[in-house]
Amino acid sequence: MPDTPTAPPAPLTLSVASADGHQAELSLWRGSSARPGLLWLPALGVPARKYRHFATALAERGCAVALHEWRGHESSNRRAGRRSDWGYAELLGDIAASRTALAQAGHATRWLIGGHSLGAQLAALALTQAPQDYAGYIIVGSGQPWWRGFPGVHKLGLLAAIAGFRSLGALCGHFPGDRIGFGGREARGVMRDWARSAWSGDYRPQRVTADLEHALRQLTQPALALSLASDSYAPRGSLQHLLAKLPQLRLSQIELGDAAFAGGKAGHFDWMRDPLPVVRPLMDWIDRLEG
Repeated sequence: MPDTPTAPPAPLTLSVASADGHQAELSLWRGSSARPGLLWLPALGVPARKYRHFATALAERGCAVALHEWRGHESSNRRAGRRSDWGYAELLGDIAASRTALAQAGHATRWLIGGHSLGAQLAALALTQAPQDYAGYIIVGSGQPWWRGFPGVHKLGLLAAIAGFRSLGALCGHFPGDRIGFGGREARGVMRDWARSAWSGDYRPQRVTADLEHALRQLTQPALALSLASDSYAPRGSLQHLLAKLPQLRLSQIELGDAAFAGGKAGHFDWMRDPLPVVRPLMDWIDRLEG
């Protein structure tokens, strides 16, 4: 299908309310076609607004996009602290609340779910909880953070992070990612769940009673995995470990090289400034999905 973008309408702002009183805003770009919409989950510590260029480029091509806001950031009414803690269990509840808000808005009848980095991991976990709610799954620049999936010296760095991040959370009452340059200000529980998955290679977050590892193996949706050649946060082994947990997905996999990007680097965050090399194969995949 030719790449003929047209100016999309201005985004809507939807209110999202979780069962425990958490509130945040969901930005929705309405599509101009009958394609399924995309519920998009950001990377760890990244505000939803950082994906506006990505969302706009998709909406220009007729795809509705909703940008989820993580608990603890920007439009969220919570901030991580010693008396305000949460983990993956609460983040999964927030994702379900965003999906409910989209259903109530009534714009698109079908939705895909996807994300960047931690967002793609939690998108897969959310998919296990409501597989009937999503027509497909999209990964960009992500992988499971098991330390054995990382090359060479990066293994040592990840092992140090597993121990250090938990200690920082206990000392500060929250994880000060905004100060150390990894993620943002995060809840201790989020980083405990991250560290557990990075150490064990499995998803067994606290306060989640379902067997997520078993549920991941049952998913059969169509899926697209876009990897980035210079992504040190999600190297090839990390992505393959994530995909190995999802053996029944109908998977398409594409690696984007440095030459695809105007800045000359296919890095973990670089694509957010130049999203078209990601948007084009994503839209091609959606069009094939519809065909």
